[in-house]
Amino acid sequence: MLLAGLALNIQAAKKEKSNNKAKVAIDYLDRHFQTYDKLQKTIWADPELGFLETNSSGLLKQHLRENGFTIEEGVAGMPTSFIATYGSGSPVIGLLAEFDALPGLSQDTVPYRKPVKEGAPGHGCGHNTFGVGSTAAAVSLSKWLATNKHSGTIKVYGTPAEEGGAGKVYLVREGLFTGVDVVLDWHPSSVNAVSTNGGTAMVMVDYKFYGKPAHAAGNPWKGRSALDAVESFDYMVNLLREHIPTSSRIHYVIPDGGFAPNVVPEYARVSYYIRSPKRDILNTLTEWIDSAAVGAAKGTQTRVEKEIIAGTYERLHNKTLSKVIQRNLEIVGGVKYDARERQYALDLIRATGNPDSLVNEAAKVQPLAEFPEEGSGGSSDVGDVSWVVPLASFGAATFVPGSPGHSWQNVAADGTTIGTKGLLNASRVFALTAVDLFTDAKLLQTVKDEFKQVVGSDFKYVPLLGDRKPALDYRVTKKD
Repeated sequence: MLLAGLALNIQAAKKEKSNNKAKVAIDYLDRHFQTYDKLQKTIWADPELGFLETNSSGLLKQHLRENGFTIEEGVAGMPTSFIATYGSGSPVIGLLAEFDALPGLSQDTVPYRKPVKEGAPGHGCGHNTFGVGSTAAAVSLSKWLATNKHSGTIKVYGTPAEEGGAGKVYLVREGLFTGVDVVLDWHPSSVNAVSTNGGTAMVMVDYKFYGKPAHAAGNPWKGRSALDAVESFDYMVNLLREHIPTSSRIHYVIPDGGFAPNVVPEYARVSYYIRSPKRDILNTLTEWIDSAAVGAAKGTQTRVEKEIIAGTYERLHNKTLSKVIQRNLEIVGGVKYDARERQYALDLIRATGNPDSLVNEAAKVQPLAEFPEEGSGGSSDVGDVSWVVPLASFGAATFVPGSPGHSWQNVAADGTTIGTKGLLNASRVFALTAVDLFTDAKLLQTVKDEFKQVVGSDFKYVPLLGDRKPALDYRVTKKD
């Protein structure tokens, strides 16, 4: 008991010391719950898909402008992207801010399935809280810089279309992170934890096949089916799965396959995600799949065109910076539910079939996990940023523990005060971490030295999506 009490006292002392150093920023966040509750709920209520986030981006820019930030809009050829800057001199700290929604996940803030509008988008990945959390942190840090008359610059990167559009890649390709010392990243989650998994590198490719139309009953021999080509191609890819590394992933859908069974399809399109923890393996796998597409076209006497829609690197997590974030996440702590929020969370947990005990996980901070040599799972355009500037990331519990990713449960919880509490915790972690970097030159240099060592002196950034322009219409529904 004595040891436990001593540990608590030490933790309290650390928290008081950190909060005092960043007092102006933390006080600002403590006083402005309603401001950011309203802002995140406004974005939540109008979910916009990738590259179409006009209102969401606009609300964040307006709030930053009102708080003294200068705004550069429409950067890297993306109308909804922006860079908001406050302060001057070094160090320069970047904060990433996302705001795109997911298709088909419309959901009300109730603990059962109830779309606001059937088939409409919803914030199943929590980007309504993501952009607001980063914005709140930036504003709090601007107050700290002004009050303390401290040298330093904050840059908020408004990054559209993370969900498949790879908006950040275009910012990296244009050199817009040049001169930035450190980038801080977070993401809505069902737990509070520093990210250590590097994820996977990914390319999103559309294979478009062109044939000849004909009457499928009257004279099919005059036709060449683009759909046959797609199906032949997919069959070959499914056979090669046996021979690829087990850590690689291939997924596809057929968005366009013809219009009527009695017409030989002149055009068909299949959309692929190809992933691997290592870019060199990904490149080899993509070449193999490309050759299968060419073979399918030859075998069906059709023509194929390949279009890379997006491509992202695996992530590099800066270990030094991750440990600083871990310390500050433990100081801030988890999300504390009030009685109403707790009952709501329990209802959501039960809807997923999980045990009631999971409700307590939101208040906890997970210990720092090991950094695996090989990543797994999903992909993100944050990966490209991490290869050009030191970066670390963490998750804050804006979702209810046990909720699946990209789910209606996430949409429901994120549009409530649970989401707001989580995003403000993320803002506090950003504030404490940025102040550490602003005031400790040795720490900042250690972070940068680690980055240089890991990336290597011969590294040259080459985007996986090549020189294509942003796919601004990739979420636009194609109509006849």
